[in-house]
Amino acid sequence: MCGRFAMDKDTDDLIREFVASGGDFRDWRPSYNIAPTDLVPVVREWEHDQTVTREVDGATWGLAPAWAAGTKAAPAGSTTNARRPAPINARLETVATNGMFRAAFTSRRCIVPMTGYYEWEDLPDGKQPHFIHGDGVLAAAGLYAGRQEHDGTWSHSMAVITREARDASGDIHDRMPAFLTRDAWDEWLRPGKVADPGALLDLLDRSSLAVAGNIRSHPVSRRVNNARVPDEEKRDPELIAPVGL
Repeated sequence: MCGRFAMDKDTDDLIREFVASGGDFRDWRPSYNIAPTDLVPVVREWEHDQTVTREVDGATWGLAPAWAAGTKAAPAGSTTNARRPAPINARLETVATNGMFRAAFTSRRCIVPMTGYYEWEDLPDGKQPHFIHGDGVLAAAGLYAGRQEHDGTWSHSMAVITREARDASGDIHDRMPAFLTRDAWDEWLRPGKVADPGALLDLLDRSSLAVAGNIRSHPVSRRVNNARVPDEEKRDPELIAPVGL
């Protein structure tokens, strides 16, 4: 699974990276310890009057479709057994057929930008985090949902699509985010219903395998293990710095 990640770019950097027109998510600040329920930047496209707009928006990590009343993502480290937890990940193998994700896969796909993500190794003295990353911003394939709030405004939530690990995390965990190559962004983000789900799944499979070959891993500080800390601590770049074991 993918249960924690880092994003060290600000909104303007992401707009330039993904050739987006802007968006309303100007309160975003880089974070090196993003956990479920956090508000994070996503890149999505929407169409109005035959005009397609690509924006950087904010979305809560944990997919909560409007039809799933009461769905809410459980905070990282929570032991609460909620009746309808909001899933933070969707499996590539079933995303097109699973009732929780099928509608979003058909027409509400997004990119979740990441500097890298974390997985944990069980050692005799505790859990050791590893930071898994490439040479720049990684574009994780995601799904999003919109929900109109009581005041008439709209909020968004998202989940990250994962697949069998083929990257540097394979020795630590058996799943990894499904990443997109740059030439796959347009097809993945295109609004409107998918005519051929199988072709889109094949694209994501090939794309994520290509990215996986360029991903590396290194151990980092165990400070990452605690996601419930002040935002100032989450913004410390030393969280992704290599440490000796």
